[in-house]
Amino acid sequence: MNHKEALNHPIFKVISKSASELNLESYVIGGYVRDYFLKRGTAKDIDVVAVGDGIKLAKQVAKNLPNTPKVQVFKTYGTAMLRHDDIEIEFVGARKESYTEDSRNPAVENGTLQDDQNRRDFTINALALSLNKNTFGDLLDPFEGMADLDKKIIRTPLNPDITYSDDPLRMLRAIRFATQLNFKIESESLKAITKNAERIKIITNERIVTELNKILESKTPSIGFLLLEKTGLLKYILPELTALKGIDEIEGQRHKDNFYHTLEVVDNISENTDNLWLRWAALLHDIGKAPTKKFSKKVGWTFHGHEFEGSKMVYRLFKRLKMPLNDKMKFVQKMVLMSSRPIVLAQDIVTDSAVRRLVFDAGDYVEDLMTLCEADITTKNPKRFKKYHNNFKIVREKIVEVEERDHVRNFQPPISGEEIMETFNLQPSKEIGIIKEAIKEAILEGDIPNEYGPAHQLMLEKGKKLGLKAIGD
Repeated sequence: MNHKEALNHPIFKVISKSASELNLESYVIGGYVRDYFLKRGTAKDIDVVAVGDGIKLAKQVAKNLPNTPKVQVFKTYGTAMLRHDDIEIEFVGARKESYTEDSRNPAVENGTLQDDQNRRDFTINALALSLNKNTFGDLLDPFEGMADLDKKIIRTPLNPDITYSDDPLRMLRAIRFATQLNFKIESESLKAITKNAERIKIITNERIVTELNKILESKTPSIGFLLLEKTGLLKYILPELTALKGIDEIEGQRHKDNFYHTLEVVDNISENTDNLWLRWAALLHDIGKAPTKKFSKKVGWTFHGHEFEGSKMVYRLFKRLKMPLNDKMKFVQKMVLMSSRPIVLAQDIVTDSAVRRLVFDAGDYVEDLMTLCEADITTKNPKRFKKYHNNFKIVREKIVEVEERDHVRNFQPPISGEEIMETFNLQPSKEIGIIKEAIKEAILEGDIPNEYGPAHQLMLEKGKKLGLKAIGD
């Protein structure tokens, strides 16, 4: 079948002409072709395979383009890349690959187009469109990838056991594609992933996190995390999550399965935010429950301090996976640490001072925190579900009202430490901290407004009680 319409962009004519000038066969392969048939919008990445020297072809294409774009050559991988019109085009020579057991980086030799299609991870990524003059737009589909697209199946071109053992990253990619496309992983593939799960240990953490992020950014991330758990991969990657699995029962008292609850929370939050780090916070919000779980005859199962424990675990998890130990991590930590605060508020009568403290502690992230807490409502009881959501609505309204009136978000107390030192002629000392804390507490409690005059008066009163003498008194 011919699909010239897939190659409408002028760049394909330039590649075709350049390949012809070098007397090379060339093809578009992989994600661009797959996404065209899935109608997933215009791809910004194009993979071109040349039967011969891919780097030479890239340089020839650049020569034939206006402004001669710069060609980046990656000698180690035998690939080259150029950018044109917001599109990234990667060129590679068709190749054969052979693997050793301790690495996912294969030994490579030149090969035919068929060799190149054989080495692809999935049938739906082995689809190729010809860029050759006489067959321009012809589809080459040796592994029935089109049928798999129709059936919504992830399948490997060759024996899945070998495919996944050779490059274990493909196991994560299979799960990521199943999540992104809402496809099923074919049963032999699923068995092979389960069999080879431990091989994931040879993959770098950076590569693993890239795939995890793509799963988390999908419409329904739980699809991927359920597959990671089912195949046994999750325990090697995020043991903090698998530790939440299961329900214990003592004297007829049970707790909910915090693993499945977590996945519901992640799906819920994904309906309301594209913020990757807020989705990470949802995924990790309960990880402190496994190490803090206790049973008491009086109250049943408890998870005291799980938020604090969880926030410490976030740092260790980010460090282990070589994720950024920056503001992104601190944001996730803060969300985990504060994840129960609005829930407590929503169950009681909402006082101004409790809301002021919430806004003060959450600062700019108070909306994110409320989004997380609303996603955390997974009760199947419709009455309770409605009640919690209504309560959160009241909390949100109260936040706006308190914020407009008291301006406590990221507020700096009206009296600085320097002013306290000058007023009482003090050197740095604990009294300064005591006075500052008293002013902050009085504002948050609503005893005084967040204004200079009342705060100054309180400073003088507190100083007097501490036996300090104001200059000029």
